[in-house]
Formats: sequence, structure tokens, C-alpha cells
Amino acid sequence: MMEILSERSSRVVSYAKLHRSAVRRAEQRFLVEGANAVVAALDTDRADQILVRDSDENRFSDILIRAHAAGIPTSGLTERAAQKLSETTTPPGIFAVSRLLDADLDDVLAGAPRLLAVAVEPREPGNAGTLIRTADAMGADAVLLLGDAVDPHNGKCVRASAGSVFHLPVVRQRDIAGTLKALQDKEIALLATAAYGELVLDDAAEVLRGAVAWLFGNEAHGLPADVTALADHRVSIPIRGRAESLNLAAAASICLYESARVQARHPS
Repeated sequence: MMEILSERSSRVVSYAKLHRSAVRRAEQRFLVEGANAVVAALDTDRADQILVRDSDENRFSDILIRAHAAGIPTSGLTERAAQKLSETTTPPGIFAVSRLLDADLDDVLAGAPRLLAVAVEPREPGNAGTLIRTADAMGADAVLLLGDAVDPHNGKCVRASAGSVFHLPVVRQRDIAGTLKALQDKEIALLATAAYGELVLDDAAEVLRGAVAWLFGNEAHGLPADVTALADHRVSIPIRGRAESLNLAAAASICLYESARVQARHPS
């Protein structure tokens, strides 16, 4: 029988505070919810605690068995406790407390990456999570969040990543110019998405065969002009219909897919 925690439990109150970025930084842990994210946390040995709504114990029995086998503590939650921990309208019923996932840029570069997704000052957690999920699906080596960027441990970001935040390194760096120079020093070409680039994606195969880092701006302002100027190439996506532009998620999906396709044909 698992211990059942109520919404008044000191542990539940403590876990609920992990919704705040400052608390996450101070405690070096964060809260994830939903089966995809919890399984990803288990798969990567990042889960320190599993919490399940008591009415969902049978539903998530496979996850609980895995947690027990790995020696990870599990606790039950009352309905109100689950609601207190959840940031969604309908709580998924299962949560994990995990250690933070920040990766080191030097470690990423030491692995000779060929495909990086770089978000410059992303502010919207859902978009950041979608970018991480897309980068994971396309086999990217890491995601870099530069400047004044959203916390990838934000609940909405983790949910939008569908567990991918655990699958590949996510690096946060405040220094935009310094980080981009570090990439170029490793002979990684910087590709800035631009409405009117000098290079069209259809004709970019030669560039995409090498190591590249795609630079994506935020939804509101796009890439800053000084960042675009630092890029080795400004690449435009052909728009053949009447749409004026593409949003971040769509542009990232197209660019990362094309890079992955070309690199698969020309492995290093």
C-alpha cells in the first residue's frame, strides 16, 4: 500500500512550489506531469520521486512497477493533491520530481555535433517545447536556448516537448554572441532563417551536408538584426502559396527535416 498524500501535506506544498522558476533553481529539481514525461524521466534515470493519483494506481501500474524496480520512491495523491500539483485543467494523474536537465555547452561541442537547433530569446514555453520535440524527432544533437530565454523546465515547455526534453541536451546560455562564436570556432555553420535570404532552402544541400546550427527567433520579433548578421548564411523557405510567413514551429520543422534528410544521405 502506498502512502497517500493530501493537498495539505508538506511534501505536496513543497512540490507545488516547483512551478516557480526561482524555486526550481534553488532546489535543482522540477516537477513533470503526464505519462510521456514521467516515462522519459525514468528512461534517463532523472526521476527521484513518482506521484500518482490514488484512483489511477491501476492505470499507471506499469510505470509504478518500473519505479519500484529502480528503487524510486512512489506516493499516492488525493484528487485535490493532484489538482494542486497540476497546471492543466484535467490533471493527468501521474507526476515525477526530477533533477534539472541543464547541459553544458562544452560537453555538447566535444561530441562534434552535426545538427543543432538554436532558439534566440524564446519567450513562449509552448514554442520552446515544440522546438525541443521537433529537434529530438529529427535527430538533432542538442537544443540551445540563448539570451533571455524561457526556462525549459517550465511545465508548459515540458508538456509541449512530450518528454523530449529528457532525450537530448538542452543548453541555456545568456551570452548570444559568445555562444555563436564558439559554434563557429568548431566549424559549425550558422544558418539564420530569413524571409529574404541569399540562400534558398531548396538549394542549400551543399551547406547542409556539413555541421550546421539553425538559428530561430522568437514569435514576436524574429531574429535580431545583429544575430542575423553573424550568421554564415541567411536561408529562406520557399512559400508557394499565399501565406505571408511561417511560425516558429513550422519553420523549425521544415529546416530541421531538410538538414536531417541531407545529412542522412551524406553521413560524416
